[in-house]
Amino acid sequence: MEFKRKDVWGLLLVLLLGQLVAFSMAASSFTSSLIANLGVDAPLTQSFFGYLLLTLVYVPIVLHRRQKLQIAWYWYLALAFIDVQGNYLVVKAYQYSYITSVTLLDCWTVVWVIILTWYALGTRYSFLQFVGAGTCVAGLALVLLSDAESTGEPDPSKIPLLGDALVIAGTVFFAFSNVGEEYCVKKKDRVEVVAMLGLFGLLISMVQILVFERKSLEAVTWSPTMISLFAGFAVAIFIFYTITPFVLKMSGATLFNLSLLTSDMWAVAIRVLFYHQQINWLYYLAFTVVAVGLIVYSLNESSSDNETAASAEAAAQYHQLQSEDDSTGSGQNSA
Repeated sequence: MEFKRKDVWGLLLVLLLGQLVAFSMAASSFTSSLIANLGVDAPLTQSFFGYLLLTLVYVPIVLHRRQKLQIAWYWYLALAFIDVQGNYLVVKAYQYSYITSVTLLDCWTVVWVIILTWYALGTRYSFLQFVGAGTCVAGLALVLLSDAESTGEPDPSKIPLLGDALVIAGTVFFAFSNVGEEYCVKKKDRVEVVAMLGLFGLLISMVQILVFERKSLEAVTWSPTMISLFAGFAVAIFIFYTITPFVLKMSGATLFNLSLLTSDMWAVAIRVLFYHQQINWLYYLAFTVVAVGLIVYSLNESSSDNETAASAEAAAQYHQLQSEDDSTGSGQNSA
């Protein structure tokens, strides 16, 4: 009974942390959308400030420990490079597509993560876990239907197909980043992973800004509103990367990305509270469907983990008994 209570509390904690990550993702999406609507095209610079915050907070902690890195620096460099490209492509998509489309298409990360963890990490999923994942994706299909019903006059400055292609390409990079980060945080130290991701992400962003975004930055008018938007994006990204390792450690990349599917619904909540916009009833139905999918997936993930642990323990006990029988038999033969 006590073990089951721990499982329930652990599940609730994972779901809560997942929703905090989803909320920070929604906040970063809104700030990116507002920055794009103001005519600013600087996705690398937006990510730069997020990586800067991570570096300022976590790198001093790693330096204070005065310990050797648990993972070679070039692996962190590769992980950071992949992460920076994913952020660039998705944030760039706000120049061409709408926020609801970007947050919806971001769910493709779940598909790529399931494929990668299946082949790279050897993760196996039950039928009900696939049902839970499919239910979450179906919930976001309702969001798309709601957008189709409420769409007004199209914006001539938008190129939705190009924006959609950028998002899908970005989800591939995010999938590799999530799976690599999951492996690192489950095998090594979480603080080191976030610190090195921030440091190398900062350096890579700086180099790419000098090459690709100098002209865009020269055209930016740094008003208090613009500074606030960049700062808000940086804080949202900082919260996102701070909580992410805990979710990956406690569950995995797949449940982590399923939790991110609700970021679209959190974006709806922000619209209602801050912009007082009317929301189609399908959004609320979608939120319910996604929540059910999350619960189905996470419950079956916990049960499959328990079965794996139990079978491993039983196998260990079997080998122990077998070795004891062998030693007893050899003792009798020698006698």
